[in-house]
Amino acid sequence: MTEKPVNLTEALASFIDVYSPRIVARMNDYDVRVAHTRGEHVWHTHTDTDEFFLVLDGRFDIALRDTDGHEHTVVLHPGDTFVVPRGTEHKPSSPGGSILMFEPSGTLSTGDRHDGDIPEYVDSTTGHDLSS
Repeated sequence: MTEKPVNLTEALASFIDVYSPRIVARMNDYDVRVAHTRGEHVWHTHTDTDEFFLVLDGRFDIALRDTDGHEHTVVLHPGDTFVVPRGTEHKPSSPGGSILMFEPSGTLSTGDRHDGDIPEYVDSTTGHDLSS
């Protein structure tokens, strides 16, 4: 990481891949990541960590599934934040936009476990350096 400020607009303009987060900062044991969103992600769970989302642009939906199998969707717009609690099965989707996330370093974007095949456009990663 650098000691220079990171402009999020410029960071997002530096890549076009969707669901392929870039690490813009590290804080303690956490990554601050940005990503473009479009289409559906996969149902997945982060067993040991919460997941924080801030919508920067567009719309970002998060379908949540409780332990009884009931589903509901949280719809987020620019400026909205939401935390998916650890152990909660969730599936992000978006008609297009961008998000900022806080996650412990090393957290896999497709969780500790996921349902079904991972779409080709979803990058199962612990985040990429902004320069890559």
